[in-house]
Amino acid sequence: MQRALYQNQILNLAITARDRFQYLYEASLRGEMTCAHCGEPVKLYLGIEHSPYFYHAQVPHEREECSDTLSETTAVQQIKENPAEYRETNGFRIPKGRAIGEKSSTVKEKATWRSSAPFSSVPAFRLKPAVPKHSDSPYLNEFKESGIELDSNQWKAVTHSEGPLLILAGAGSGKTRVLTARTAYMIQEKQIDPKSIMLVTFTAKSAKEMKERLATYPKMSGLHLRQMLVGTFHSIFLRMIVHHNPQAWQMDRLLKWDWQKEQMVKEAARELYVDEKDFPFDQALQQIGYWKNTLVGVKDVRPKDKWEQDVHFLYRRYEEVKKQKQLFDFDDMLYGCYEMLKQNPDLLTRYQKRFRYFLIDEFQDINKVQYKIMKMLSEDSKNLCVVGDDDQSIYAFRGSDPSFILNFEKDFANTTVITLNQNYRSAHAIVSSANKVIARNTARRQKEMAAQFDNELRPTFFFPYDEEEEATMIVTDMKEKIKQGASPTDFAVLYRTHASSRAIFERLSQSNLPFSIEQDADSFYKRRMVRSLLSFLRLSVNPNDASSLQDLVNALFLKKTAVNDLKAASILHDGTFIDALEYLQDLKPFQQKKLKKVIPLFKSLKSMSPSLALETISKDMGFDDFVKKRGNEGNMMEKGSDDVRDLKVVARKFKTVPELLEHVDHMIAMNTEMKALSKQFNESIQLTTIHRAKGLEYKHVYVLSSVDGGLPHDYALEAYRGGDDVPLQEERRLLYVAMTRAQNSLYLSVPQTRRGKTAYPSRFLKSFIKKV
Repeated sequence: MQRALYQNQILNLAITARDRFQYLYEASLRGEMTCAHCGEPVKLYLGIEHSPYFYHAQVPHEREECSDTLSETTAVQQIKENPAEYRETNGFRIPKGRAIGEKSSTVKEKATWRSSAPFSSVPAFRLKPAVPKHSDSPYLNEFKESGIELDSNQWKAVTHSEGPLLILAGAGSGKTRVLTARTAYMIQEKQIDPKSIMLVTFTAKSAKEMKERLATYPKMSGLHLRQMLVGTFHSIFLRMIVHHNPQAWQMDRLLKWDWQKEQMVKEAARELYVDEKDFPFDQALQQIGYWKNTLVGVKDVRPKDKWEQDVHFLYRRYEEVKKQKQLFDFDDMLYGCYEMLKQNPDLLTRYQKRFRYFLIDEFQDINKVQYKIMKMLSEDSKNLCVVGDDDQSIYAFRGSDPSFILNFEKDFANTTVITLNQNYRSAHAIVSSANKVIARNTARRQKEMAAQFDNELRPTFFFPYDEEEEATMIVTDMKEKIKQGASPTDFAVLYRTHASSRAIFERLSQSNLPFSIEQDADSFYKRRMVRSLLSFLRLSVNPNDASSLQDLVNALFLKKTAVNDLKAASILHDGTFIDALEYLQDLKPFQQKKLKKVIPLFKSLKSMSPSLALETISKDMGFDDFVKKRGNEGNMMEKGSDDVRDLKVVARKFKTVPELLEHVDHMIAMNTEMKALSKQFNESIQLTTIHRAKGLEYKHVYVLSSVDGGLPHDYALEAYRGGDDVPLQEERRLLYVAMTRAQNSLYLSVPQTRRGKTAYPSRFLKSFIKKV
């Protein structure tokens, strides 16, 4: 059905303005639409597999008379009977006498519905079976009898035990199996002493998985596992420094939590006279960590801008305070071990004699200090085996660098390179499409993955109007697949940054589907700039809202003491906090001028539509000035103006300010609740960043906002315009990682607008989208 009745008027999808679909979808959920023939409630379908249509909500049925309802002539007659008077509905001006959504000759259409489309240029599937290698090795034959198969390249990697070895393990190629099988082979077949083996991973979870898998292999005993040194870089290096200097590295002196480090740099920041609420301390600590992990000491920093100058000052003070209080953080474990081995040649020699074989997992994620330590330790034996994929190097912000893989042979003479090019995880079309995307990176080792199965499903592009519709289409598709037998745990929604997850979180919160979010994913509405903007709306509805007062004071460029002054003045003059603004003393001329303009506008905000209220706050009440000065507009990853635009997208959904605020409070509460429930769900849809999804796999994957500015991120595009393509290449690797998480189906969202502005398909994908 393409037509329905809404507010006693005919709604024809064929001539409905594109930006209205989501609003009408939600109206249909509220039961506000009916079939023009039978009068039963209808809903609007917004999904990926089909174009929008109406369907009967209570008793789905197909009737010819329902599908072919009112004619166009009837609609025209209705227009003639009603004068073309305008009314405002949810921020839209609609002619009262015209069928809702009917095109006007004076309205320029911004967008039209575009059906989903498959990834173009997918070659035909030709299976190249990964035939197991025949071996005379008794132990590998036992592997085979145990059901553990190795293809020819995996077999070469497992049986190569002497000298430097670089294993290029593409996505889904079974690298964990190879790494553990090689370790077991060395112990059982080569009779290498387990005490001489060091197996290093990046996470405690990976280390545990390695041990558990090794325990299942033929003849591997608990004694073997206890004699080996298996662990993360941090745990292994900490054991080394504690062993030689236990007094300086007592665990009760470790700064375990970010809030502890943040408290220390905040104290230092007071010397810079920066506002604690305005300064991104988390990113400052990330920058400090980056310097330390790339062996850039306090004296070595050469700040490039004002931001780095401030962070450099915090770096210096942070290190000084730690030294005074004899504290250390996780980065110090690495740096401390490096300094210890570098300054004690005899001690380094002892470790070189003790450990003769080194195996490193996820080598593409290694940073400079980790690399230097492992290079020193393996200098004598030369038996360093590293497993990684330069196409999945996505942690530059932590100091990781794909050049360690790209230049491995230069640093280690006589290196053997083995490529694992069989993908056992994903279907052919996904693997082939991911190959085409990553092949356009220039700084990489040439390799092409081959799938081991085909399900005839191509990766699919879909084209929502905006973030709201994007979320609706995804949830609709999930519901369809679950109805067909899929489990919630089969699904993952991946995004570039946490801020991009706002709409999908809200849509899932309104559904009955179980889903999980990351514990550090705070609600969008608690972000600093969003909270500040909402404070105007909250105080317009409740002029005595004390919880919003501090945010308002900051946004009006008033001093911190103004909060207490306003509370006192409201009591003294028996008025509200807003009334008290006019009694503030010792104001600068520009502050007096601003308040004189702002105070009268507060009373009118609550009666406006949310969209108009936000525009009024931005333009007439000076919030745009606050964003420019305090919105981190110079920050690489986050800009306050982006958050403001995101909130304006949300506001379009609501008719009144109280409705918007009610929604905001509900979503904040839902965020807290979902964090608690996430730990309890056995089966749930995963909402996660691409970074966090690395190493994981899901049957069905949805990638949000595959447009320029989303993926690749704006900061990478800015760097590219400045002549630096390194960040852009990492963004392409991020997309590759996202695509290769999918096993059976992959959906890439290409919204037509993003944050209220026209969006353009990601430059990484544009050539693979069929032109229409």
